[in-house]
Amino acid sequence: MMKLDVLIVEDELMTRNFLINTLVHLYPEINVVGKTGSVEETVNWLENPANKADIIFMDVELADGNCFEIFRRTQINSCVIMTTAYDNYAIRAFDVESVDYILKPIEPENLKRAVERAKARIAASSKSGGYPAVREADRPFRERFLVKLNDMIVPVRTSDIAYFYSEDKCTYLVTADGHKYVVDFSLDIAMEQLDSAGFFRISRQCIIAMSAISSIQKTGSRFLVSATPEAPFEMMVSRSRTDDFLHWLEGAGS
Repeated sequence: MMKLDVLIVEDELMTRNFLINTLVHLYPEINVVGKTGSVEETVNWLENPANKADIIFMDVELADGNCFEIFRRTQINSCVIMTTAYDNYAIRAFDVESVDYILKPIEPENLKRAVERAKARIAASSKSGGYPAVREADRPFRERFLVKLNDMIVPVRTSDIAYFYSEDKCTYLVTADGHKYVVDFSLDIAMEQLDSAGFFRISRQCIIAMSAISSIQKTGSRFLVSATPEAPFEMMVSRSRTDDFLHWLEGAGS
């Protein structure tokens, strides 16, 4: 019988207790070695050399942010099973190589399926020399984004994106043919997943693709960018980014 050490990352006490009780009932070989409820607490736990977990059950929405911040800040050497009340994080969950994604309220059969998948991956990794460390910063640049359109999920190729912009606390993705979609991530997160050779964050409000720039006008010490399709706001390059913007245009990267 495979002994398993488990970390529970969950800020809701009732869900945390349900997970622990159900896991121990289904799998007597499971030992819950840690319980955390925030990004900060989880990062500290993972970076303590004395701590080790074979499986991490990780809620997406935590007390101080979402769990993807954990992947950006530290290395994870465990099988991760994500739990959430929302279905719009599924793609990002598998981008960081989660073995499963369970929607709340958690059903015991779904929990059992996830544990069996994790056990299979652990067994396979032990034969190949260990489970590979996962860090979101190590993921390759995103080739497509999945966006919601009413009840549909639409794949948008990164090469078809003209720009991202934020307005009234929403983030929008605009394609080269003029389609606009609301996305559920910030410009900070978008920029982390884009190749800086092709995209540049000209301001706090906007990330633009090189291919979308139609003209640039110098206005004093700043640059006004015209894009195709035309943007519903003034695309002005921030003063602090003008030199980097010029280097980027010349092909030096940012």
